Amino acid sequence: MLPVALPVPAHVDYVTGVPDRAIPALKYFISVVSEPVNAALLLAGTLAVGCALVAGAYARRHVPDLAVLAETLAGYRDLVPWMLRLSVGLPTLGAGFAGYYFTPVVSIGDVSGLLTALYPAPLDVLVATPVIRLAFIGVGFALLTGFLTRASAVLGLLLWLTVAPVEPALLLAGEYPFVYTAIVLVGGGRPSADEMFARVAETPGTVYRRINPLGDLPSRVNRRFDPYKQFVPTVLRVGLGGSFVFLGLTQKLLSPARALLVVEKYNLSTLLPVDPGMWVVGAGLTEIGVGLLLLAGLYTRGAAAVAFVVLTTTLFGLPDDPVLAHVSMFGLSSAVFTLGSGPYSLDNVLEAAVAAGGGEATPS
Repeated sequence: MLPVALPVPAHVDYVTGVPDRAIPALKYFISVVSEPVNAALLLAGTLAVGCALVAGAYARRHVPDLAVLAETLAGYRDLVPWMLRLSVGLPTLGAGFAGYYFTPVVSIGDVSGLLTALYPAPLDVLVATPVIRLAFIGVGFALLTGFLTRASAVLGLLLWLTVAPVEPALLLAGEYPFVYTAIVLVGGGRPSADEMFARVAETPGTVYRRINPLGDLPSRVNRRFDPYKQFVPTVLRVGLGGSFVFLGLTQKLLSPARALLVVEKYNLSTLLPVDPGMWVVGAGLTEIGVGLLLLAGLYTRGAAAVAFVVLTTTLFGLPDDPVLAHVSMFGLSSAVFTLGSGPYSLDNVLEAAVAAGGGEATPS
């Protein structure tokens, strides 16, 4: 693994054409890492990562700044629902207007044609291209405003889940179902239209209180989901970690020909003078390593910060990479950094071990 996060785009399909020829992935990987210079770089990168993990373990016990950071971030938790709504609301709205189905490599027209063949008349009108585009626009707008947030997130989740089994390319946008699920759990939060309507409905003497069509339904739904809100950090880091592992593996290590086109197109070897193969292998291993840390919940905030850097260099470093395609993961990494690891994480195990040893554990 290289000691730096290489700014190779997460979704190489967005910025490249079809390569002239396929390259056997395993054979290419072995040929790259067997070069003495490349092997030395990988060894140096692995040692650097190992040292960083050891330093992190030391800092967890002895650096009070991390505790202050965790305490500060805890004060932002109530803004996470807003962060999540923006992170998928914007790209969902953009997808509806642009005509693609979550990822730019899948068009809404193609999905409509696929579903129309499965639906008998007159139900096939429900999956016509204009209807699907309106559904995307409606979900995106509702999430951005925080209006009927949970219902909108459920619709977005259904849009992804119903098509993913027949369109594997949606795995390129595999973070969406996790973010939608998290929004269902936390609701609209603040600021949101749902909160504003709830405040008006709770205030005696208001006109809306007398005509409120929802009654106490929002309060009952909130109470129903309250016990499950603690799992939101876990859902988000699994979504982010799984996406990084998938993209690093399928878009880099298993697709070296296409990844090499990115290196060639942007002349990345002049930015960092290493073998083009090292760009591909290094980026793939970096993304997989970050993803595995997130999946395990180990050094979660540090891994989320690295993910944030990788995505930021992609967003602003490659001029024709579609920004909207990455906004969801950009917001997801920010939310994971804010919330930390949550339940079922190795960070919790380490914190318990530190506390048992008489040290002062730092939440991660």
